[in-house]
Order: sequence, then C-alpha cells, then structure tokens
Amino acid sequence: RGGPDQCHDITVYSELGLAGGACGGYGLLLDISDPVNPKRLDFAADTNFAFWHSATFNNDASKVIFTDEWGGGTSARCRATDPVAWGANTIFTIKNGKMTQHAYYKLPAPQTAQENCVAHNGSLVPVPGRDIMVQGWYQGGVSVLDFTNPDRPTELAFFDRGPLDSARIFTGGSWGAYWYNGYIYSSEIARGLDILEFTPSAQLTKNEIDAARSVVLEEFNPQSQPKIVWSATFSLPRAYLDQLERSKGLGAGRIAQARRDLDAAERLAGTQRQQALTRLATGLEPQAARAGDAARVRLVVQAIRDLAAKG
Repeated sequence: RGGPDQCHDITVYSELGLAGGACGGYGLLLDISDPVNPKRLDFAADTNFAFWHSATFNNDASKVIFTDEWGGGTSARCRATDPVAWGANTIFTIKNGKMTQHAYYKLPAPQTAQENCVAHNGSLVPVPGRDIMVQGWYQGGVSVLDFTNPDRPTELAFFDRGPLDSARIFTGGSWGAYWYNGYIYSSEIARGLDILEFTPSAQLTKNEIDAARSVVLEEFNPQSQPKIVWSATFSLPRAYLDQLERSKGLGAGRIAQARRDLDAAERLAGTQRQQALTRLATGLEPQAARAGDAARVRLVVQAIRDLAAKG
C-alpha cells in the first residue's frame, strides 16, 4: 500500500496461479505459479482512471475487473453529468497472459452531488454459467453486475439507502459488498451492516439463485479469491436451462421436456433415478450440435450426468 506507484490491493488467485494488482496508476497481471518468483505478465493504464483500487477475476480467470476509487471514495462521481468511465469499473479479457480492455461499468442510476460514489470493494456471486459480481459504491449503494459479455455489462440488482444528507457531502455508504454462502454483506460506513438476499427475477431466476446458494465456503477473503466449484444438485441443470431459455440457445419445446424429465427424476430414488437421469443426458447430448448455445447444452448434460453418478 502507498502512493500512486505502489500497489494498493493485490488479489491472489492461487489455484490458477494468477494475481491481479491495482497499483494506483495502472493494473497489473502476475504469474504466481511459482510464488517465490512471481512474474509480470502484463499491465494496463487508462487516462480515465484516477486511482486503480482493486481487481476481481471471473471464475476461470478469462476476465478481470479493475475498479477506480476516484478521490479515495470521497467524491461524487456518479452524477448524471459524470462520464461513465470516471470512478467506475473497467473489464479486461485475459488470453495467453495478455489483457485486452473492453467496456466500463458504472451503476446506471445517477446519484446526487451530496453522495460520495465511486466503484469500490466486491466479490463474485457464484451463479453457474455467468460472470456476476456484487460491489459497494459508497453512497451509490450496492450494485450487482453481469459481465459475462465484457462489452455489455449490465446491472441485475441494486440496494440504495439514499443520501446521508441532502445539503452536504461527507463520506459514507457501502465500503464493500461481498457474497458469502447465500447472502450479500454490505459494510455501510455511517449506518451499520446490511445483509441482503436475492429475490428471483427475469434476469436472475430462482434456480440460478439456488445453484449459487449450493456453493458453501468455509471462509472468505476477497484478496485471496477461491475457485468456485458447484456440487451436483438439481438446481444446477435447471439454472443452465433457464439461461438457455433466456438466450434462446435451445428450442423451447426441448427445454420444457428436459424440465419435466428432471422433475420426474427428482421424484425417484436409487437406481431408478440414475437410469432416468442417464436417459435424459443421453437424449440431450446430440442437441448440442444443433443448438444456438452448444457450450451451455453441454453444461446441462454434464450436470445431469454428475447427478446420476451421485445417485
């Protein structure tokens, strides 16, 4: 920690041998597969960023989000007149150890001149098949963003208490918001701790929420990012089917039949359940070749096969 040429925060993703450094004036990508001898893979600078503050990888480390804590979090940078790139996130894809910058993300609801508001601390939300992050924005509140498409990040949900004072600005709001075992915990500087829970919507279904809740961590440290692994539950293939329906990545009739077959299999037990699930996976597998989203169909098939193996 220190001045503009020293790293403020390092996010370590040890399971994939990577670290992301937010170093005041730039973002850094490190190879830490040999932790005694780390190597710099790439760096990025951006004249729109005032203070590179933190880094968050997606689960397979094909993307990284850097945040800009403009003014140390004391400035009102979410007003309608502020450019989207100021005090915001920016998204990079990672390929062969090199970063490519894509879009910016700032919470879409304009804030007042009396609310300090910039991008700050957050974490991944373990919805399978999507890249979703929750983070605090000081008096901008809490924002949940989907950055699966790095060129078109979108807000899925938000929580905002409103300004502390309508006449003047002083530091307050959500210092950080983190997902942990089914809930979002937001540390509100002036007003205490907020504990939030998702409710289903067209953008985030009950099955997707249930699949995220199936991920249970023994501990959480946002500077030591864990690799998310989903257990074999019925919510997992159902979440993928919801995503296929949303994207029209598989025919509506085939999705409806798969849902009926999953419901029927869940009512069975033992060998009968295993056989029903295996039949379903075998019947779905050829659909990938004709589907608009072949990769997600294969995820459904694998999730069903894992359920069958679980018994």
